[in-house]
Amino acid sequence: MDRGTDDRAAPDGHPGPGSAVAGRVPLAVVVVDREGLVSHWSAGARRLFGTSKEAALGRPAVDLLPVSGALPEDGDPSSYGVDDGLGPDLDVSLGGQLSYPAAGCARLNVPGSDRIDVLWWAYPLVGPGPERLLVLAAEAAPLRLRDPDEALDATDAVVERIVPAFALHTDFPGAERLARGLPEILPSMGVGESARIVAQVLELGYPVLEFSQNDRVPVTPDWGVPRRAERRARRERLARAVAAGQPVPTDLREDADDSEDLEYAAVRERLEFLNEVSGRIGTSLDLAATIVEVSKAVVPRFTDVAGTYLREQVVAGEGFPDGVPDTTTLWHRVALEHTDEPGRWDDVVPVGEAMPFPAHTPFFQCMTTGEPVLVPRISEETGHAIAAQFEKRDIRPLITGRSMLVVPLKARNVVLGFMILLRHPERPEFNDMDRVTGAELAARAGLVLDNARMYTYQESVAETLQDSMLPHIPARMAGCDIATRYLPGTLLGRVGGDWFDSVKLPGARTAFVVGDVMGHGLNSAAMMGQLRTAVQTMAALDLPPARLLRNLDDLAQRLGENYLATCLYAVYDPVAGELSLANAGHIPPVLVRAEDGRSELLDLPTGAPIGIGGVPFEAVRVPVRPGDRLVMCTDGLVEVRGEDIGVGLATLCESAAHPAASMDDACDTIIRALNPRGGRKDDVALLMARLSGIEPDDVAEWRLPLDPAEVGRARAAVREQLHDWGLAKAAYTAELLVSELVTNAVRHSRHRPVGLRLVRGDTLLCEVDDDDHELPTLLSASGGDETGRGLRVVSTLAREWGATRTGAGKTVWCELTLPRR
Repeated sequence: MDRGTDDRAAPDGHPGPGSAVAGRVPLAVVVVDREGLVSHWSAGARRLFGTSKEAALGRPAVDLLPVSGALPEDGDPSSYGVDDGLGPDLDVSLGGQLSYPAAGCARLNVPGSDRIDVLWWAYPLVGPGPERLLVLAAEAAPLRLRDPDEALDATDAVVERIVPAFALHTDFPGAERLARGLPEILPSMGVGESARIVAQVLELGYPVLEFSQNDRVPVTPDWGVPRRAERRARRERLARAVAAGQPVPTDLREDADDSEDLEYAAVRERLEFLNEVSGRIGTSLDLAATIVEVSKAVVPRFTDVAGTYLREQVVAGEGFPDGVPDTTTLWHRVALEHTDEPGRWDDVVPVGEAMPFPAHTPFFQCMTTGEPVLVPRISEETGHAIAAQFEKRDIRPLITGRSMLVVPLKARNVVLGFMILLRHPERPEFNDMDRVTGAELAARAGLVLDNARMYTYQESVAETLQDSMLPHIPARMAGCDIATRYLPGTLLGRVGGDWFDSVKLPGARTAFVVGDVMGHGLNSAAMMGQLRTAVQTMAALDLPPARLLRNLDDLAQRLGENYLATCLYAVYDPVAGELSLANAGHIPPVLVRAEDGRSELLDLPTGAPIGIGGVPFEAVRVPVRPGDRLVMCTDGLVEVRGEDIGVGLATLCESAAHPAASMDDACDTIIRALNPRGGRKDDVALLMARLSGIEPDDVAEWRLPLDPAEVGRARAAVREQLHDWGLAKAAYTAELLVSELVTNAVRHSRHRPVGLRLVRGDTLLCEVDDDDHELPTLLSASGGDETGRGLRVVSTLAREWGATRTGAGKTVWCELTLPRR
């Protein structure tokens, strides 16, 4: 990449305008403020335009750059590779009215010199400072290609990238801000390259024009610069001559060739624009981020205002919208980008608003036909019709006089939304070529939005599935408090096979379960749902832990060879103060002792994972005290790739022993300790139970001989015990329930005395056991039946009731809700 001419090389300290050699061109830099006055005038501008810096500063820019008219035909601008936006365009630009990049060529009258043909580029400046326009100019003659064999295509400008090194002198306060803006003016320029160029100019002390074969000036005069009336008239004459079959006049022949070149240039530029936009949108599958990308991709290069509207189903992340939109369809405004002053649109058309559109509007036409709608200029009448949709907000000043293009956002022939594109009144109207460009842009944007919508929808379905498969465990069960956490994996999808559960068992006992189906995704989640249901069913049958895992292993083998899982099953008896645990290939639990705060990994027989088959499972009994805590989790919490799992287990023990104000705080402490940076690859299930126990004074037991007279004794004993516990209000109902259960037990028991037990906790538990293995069944008794009404009474009066087989027979139990103390 060549550097600019060294201004100090000439005898007078500054080279003349024509002294540039190949690849080295002096560049004039002029900065215009919001009033159209010159606020910076470089040394290159002094040499090119013949006015000193002192005379130029503070004067209107248009007075300093007198325009004489078009370049002569022998100075065909196609030789420079820049379009011929001439005098009027330059006047508009220098007047500070430009809101989009522009470029052109002009012939200037310079005092004391011949007329000079120059190429110029104008870039609007946005920021807190007073500067509003950056103008770069260079003499055209050194840039002309003399050798036809060396000529480039008309669309490949000889100066393919202008590096606006802005005469960065210490007396120019805006230099630093403009230097930071280099990548904004030339989007393909990186921050590092920008810093290099700024440093080069600061060192050399003069502007630089660099050549590059990789980048293009981000200006297409055909899009943003009004065409000269004279040029347009010549092309109209050419078109009429061709249509009439007449010979092309001599003075128009070059225009004919130039017209073809310019048409080709416009098409190529638009294709490059679409390709650039395609690379800028769809960088993620996040719907909100994609919406912003689509809106920003077209402003300001293609349009000055871009509003994006989407159907309600798309915004909500639901399924694919059905049917053709109508006047009742709600459209959500999800993004609005513009080049106007900040805040001008926010109050009138805020993002997030949802509204329908009536049939007479261009928006309704676009969303029902699925085709772009072009309004060259929004008239007063059209503006009034559009503004009627916004109730008391008057948007006419924002839209009247602007050119509008409405393009549909479609996917699979269904309209997902549309974009409203507006250009400033001083900018050329949207034309048919813009309509085609906008339609292609919208088609690509629609595809990207649909991909993001589908991802959002599938993620929502996955989360719903996962949530439906995870139990809602009460925070307190008999003799224990429970807290749980589930964290989905962030790298392999939000659906996994980890689960936890707690099951209420007879005798005020509680079962705790944590399992992990191998794999991820919907298949693993489905397997997890089946195994979790099976565990709940078998737990309700009060199977011992080892027998339950044995049955679960048999079931997994019957379901299929791919059903592999680890599982830890524990039963807590708060009356006996004991845990009974069995393990099927799962990581061991942690027990935190309340007495001294010590934590330990319980030494359990590991066992084989569920689904392997042929491996025995063993149960271990562990005594516990009130206040002890049991921590069970899946390996996703403690296992890190490339690290010994022992490190994670040690951290689990340490963090579990950390004092906490509540169970939830204790769980959060463990999560923070084992996942400080996030980014888990596996999902995590965590269950913590504080084992409060049930005091002996809250338990009363009796053994009753097999004599019907013992039923009255049982009622009296229950009444007396409840009075001692301060539960006299519950005595009558409890007596009635106990009477029915004991009567049935005495009638069906064979040899062993009947057992009666009351347990006071959050509820009152009544248990009656006998040596008969036949479980009672709830029957519908008719008026003449002498039996069958006892369980009906129990079912009506009790909060819950049930029956389970035991090794010696069965136990029938019921619970009563206790009155508030």
